[in-house]
Amino acid sequence: MLKYTFDTAQDSFFKKLKAKVDAYFVEQKLHPAGNEKLYWKSILQVTTAAALYTVLVFFTPPVIISAILCFILGLNLAVIGFNVMHEGGHQSFSRHAWINNASSYFLNVLGGISYYWKIKHNVNHHTFTNIEGMDSDIDVKPFMRLHEGQPRRWYHRFQHIYWVILYGISYLAWIFYEDFDKYISGKVSANSEPKKIALKEHFIFWFTKIMYVSVYMVIPIIVVGWLPWLIGFLIITVTCGIAISIVFQLAHVVEGTHFHSAVDQDQNNKQEWAVHQIASTANFATNSKSLYWLLGGLNFQIEHHLFPRVSHIHYPKISQLVKETCREYNITYNEYASMFKAVASHILHLRKLGSAQTAKA
Repeated sequence: MLKYTFDTAQDSFFKKLKAKVDAYFVEQKLHPAGNEKLYWKSILQVTTAAALYTVLVFFTPPVIISAILCFILGLNLAVIGFNVMHEGGHQSFSRHAWINNASSYFLNVLGGISYYWKIKHNVNHHTFTNIEGMDSDIDVKPFMRLHEGQPRRWYHRFQHIYWVILYGISYLAWIFYEDFDKYISGKVSANSEPKKIALKEHFIFWFTKIMYVSVYMVIPIIVVGWLPWLIGFLIITVTCGIAISIVFQLAHVVEGTHFHSAVDQDQNNKQEWAVHQIASTANFATNSKSLYWLLGGLNFQIEHHLFPRVSHIHYPKISQLVKETCREYNITYNEYASMFKAVASHILHLRKLGSAQTAKA
């Protein structure tokens, strides 16, 4: 089983930064979790999704309008994931644990399994960001090559083109393949040991999958017919898949972010955990209030990785403290001025990794 460790002897950067952030909350008399603004935003997003579903299934507008509404619903589902589920899963949606737990189960409403996500994302990804063998978010072999430590295949030369297809089907692959693979194998990632789950989780798993098939497939097919359903379902899931994938890829798989390997870690050149997080992460379009609102602050990914249990409503202020401390310690703060530039950087990164003449593993 692979292991990767960080330098704990010299953690002065994070100690100083955390002291500043803690002082900010004390001085401003704020709680790190979300507040009423986040609650109302989330209610609006969930209500909108429910309304779109109702209109599409039970009122069935003309084809063009239905296609547009399906596209919007796909984005809406992704937005719920960013704002409600993601915050709840990190225990940052509310100061009340039961509200956080309820919010995290919105992933199950979308067809996923919150239990697996919390381990895969909160533990594996957030602790070992961009570390080959540990961070399963960058393990999409053999389909894509995301860093130089991964083997290169001939078809990777086209990955900067076919990424759209892979990201588009990622949502369906997640719901109908990856979750079942984890359930059957008992392994959340390739580097984890098989683990039995509690009886409650068995029940939640099957209830979630049956509910998803019933609500998103069976009922629409009965009401509108299988062909209209199929077209609408594909529009919704592909849109949602691309939206989720691109947002998370822009945070870590762009030019300038660092990658490491758990196989050959240099024991004499370890990094402080917080410094590693900054080096392996990038922000984008932080001046865009609309993106900030829609993405649940995930364009402030550096702040999120440093303080995952702090709600995104605080990220704009915290980012000033992070930048200030990075300047004091001469640490590079990766940031793209717009989402367009971040997407361009992601595509260029894929093209470079796909054409690099490195030996096959």
